[in-house]
Amino acid sequence: MTAAPNTGADATLQDDELDKGKPVIEVKGLVSAFGDHVVHDNLDLTVLRGEVMGLVGGSGAGKSVLLNTIIGLRQPQAGSVKVFGQDLQRATSRRWTVIERRWGVLFQRGALFSNLTVQENVAAPMFEHTGLSRKEAYELADLKIALVGLGPEAGALKPAELSGGMIKRASLARALALDPELLFLDEPTSGLDPIGAAAFDELIKDLSDSLELTVFMITHDLDTLYTITDRVAVVADKRVVATAPVRELERADHPWIREYFQGPRGRAAELAHERATAGTEA
Repeated sequence: MTAAPNTGADATLQDDELDKGKPVIEVKGLVSAFGDHVVHDNLDLTVLRGEVMGLVGGSGAGKSVLLNTIIGLRQPQAGSVKVFGQDLQRATSRRWTVIERRWGVLFQRGALFSNLTVQENVAAPMFEHTGLSRKEAYELADLKIALVGLGPEAGALKPAELSGGMIKRASLARALALDPELLFLDEPTSGLDPIGAAAFDELIKDLSDSLELTVFMITHDLDTLYTITDRVAVVADKRVVATAPVRELERADHPWIREYFQGPRGRAAELAHERATAGTEA
């Protein structure tokens, strides 16, 4: 499923026609399958406005399948997905245009166009969804590039000339190109060294606060979960088995959750967070 071009009557649909009183994301009874292999069975998930929601689960639990279903890249076998109160399976093309403009996506490997510069990559959504001139789009792209902490020289570079951390930031700038309310992040700190990952966590936290974003992120990074999430949803047994702040999940009885948060890496992340918090309060 893809959104229709923002032309004609589609451009007249206003954001206030979408129900802002509903959860930003609401998944009910989701069934996802590949042939006879069932990935999700009666999965429910709710993401509230303004929160940073982490999604964790073991390998093969279907985290990326869930993300791709929410953003319309995959059709579910059963169940419903609502974003901004709108049922995506029933949305008209003009509704899709408005809904898609209100979210941004940072894919795990960046998904930048290799033949375009960073500036051109960031401006690409503006050319697709707005009536901005080329000059205006590039000027706005430069502002987004600066917003994510990249220097002005980065705009002229192509993805092959960027470090891993720069690719993440350039991809984030593109995800923010249309001033979204909802930001999807797929393993945002994967491939980064601890210092780079911590800096990226801080960037996401600062942006979510200053821009009042709702953030839905897939991550396996325990430091990220402790540092910036409000709640964490755990996918296991083909459904979401728990949704709670990290501190509550530490006390959960589910075997996978207990192993994940109470194992050596979980305890190390908890200790690091406690030290960082104590340092901030001091």
